[in-house]
Amino acid sequence: MDFEAARAKMVDNQIRTTDVTSHSVLTAFLTVPREAFVPEKAKVLAYIDNDIEIAPASAGNPGRFLMEASPLAKLLQLAAITKEDAVLEVGAGTGYASALLSQIAGSVVALESDESLAAQAKANLAGYPNVQVVTGALEKGNTAGAPYDLIFINGSVEEVPAALLSQLQDGGRLVAVQGYGNAARAKVFVSERGAVSENVFFNASVKPLPGFAKAREFVF
Repeated sequence: MDFEAARAKMVDNQIRTTDVTSHSVLTAFLTVPREAFVPEKAKVLAYIDNDIEIAPASAGNPGRFLMEASPLAKLLQLAAITKEDAVLEVGAGTGYASALLSQIAGSVVALESDESLAAQAKANLAGYPNVQVVTGALEKGNTAGAPYDLIFINGSVEEVPAALLSQLQDGGRLVAVQGYGNAARAKVFVSERGAVSENVFFNASVKPLPGFAKAREFVF
């Protein structure tokens, strides 16, 4: 299979057609080999217009997926990333979005809670010197590298924890898809002088990450 041709077709047919115009984002998608970040059996499907499973559901946690290219590109464009940015990616999976971020940002901390996925990410990202893979609970972030200019949540969440927002630099932003299914919205949270503002941009149905469900209130 001609992966390079498939990559160019993905950018032209799946990404450019959804109003992604950022040169740095488009170049990253053209540069990073998506097939290197999916399971061996799925390599021929690496450039389909869909999410790709990278780990099955287990122990009550949802399955993990490599996000479909179009919403991922739209979210990265929304993040308005520059080479001066220190980024925390929450939910690194096998490292694909980390590799994309490495092409656009100054440095990336890729946080993953699943040790098997983290090990795969470390192997896959060996050639990306500005990415550091760390393991830990996704909803707690990574205080060791804080504060961050950008926190990018790579999957949908029911709520954005205060623990993550507290790790933003003053003026920093957090990009997330909040909600599940077709009602979910892409949002940007901005931290300014100790207060956090929230802006809604577009609907985005993406697969959920574990650990971000709201605590259920007791009802009499």
